[in-house]
Amino acid sequence: MDIDTELERKFCRFDGELTVAEGTKIEGYASFFGACDQGGDVVQKGAYAQSLKRLKTEARSVKMLWQHDPAQPIGIWDEVREDGRGLYVKGRLLDSVEKGREAAALIEAGAIDGLSIGYRTVKATKNTKGQRLLTELELWEVSLVTFPMLPSARVGAKGESLERDALRDLAAAIEDARQSMAQDRR
Repeated sequence: MDIDTELERKFCRFDGELTVAEGTKIEGYASFFGACDQGGDVVQKGAYAQSLKRLKTEARSVKMLWQHDPAQPIGIWDEVREDGRGLYVKGRLLDSVEKGREAAALIEAGAIDGLSIGYRTVKATKNTKGQRLLTELELWEVSLVTFPMLPSARVGAKGESLERDALRDLAAAIEDARQSMAQDRR
């Protein structure tokens, strides 16, 4: 068993998976099972089960943060669950919080389209490809973020333009370069 004491983060961006309704209601997948991210990690089905059970037993909830900043909660996750695809979240951006209003506007405009999980690894193994298989995670928070870890998946918005697609491709290329530079430093 590999126990890591530092909080880790996994980013996802989705094609039509993250939606905002009525300006404040938000839902989508914060994590997909079996998908290898740019860091070489693959979340396995059931990885969140123990953590979600423990949170429920202790009457605690997964926090909704802005860009992983614990000083900037922007809403409430009303539902966080595993299903056959991954970690599904549904909640409300708080329009009484400035960053909550900003987040809703940015999502609607297509400027923000990512979700990211903050967690601690409880159990993980490596496969023959060198990927880390995450089998048990302690989930702390799900954030709305600018640069997700899976650049090939993204949120689609009504009336999405070619310019927005080009900007997303540029953002993905920048994130790929950042990841490559971080790997080179190791």
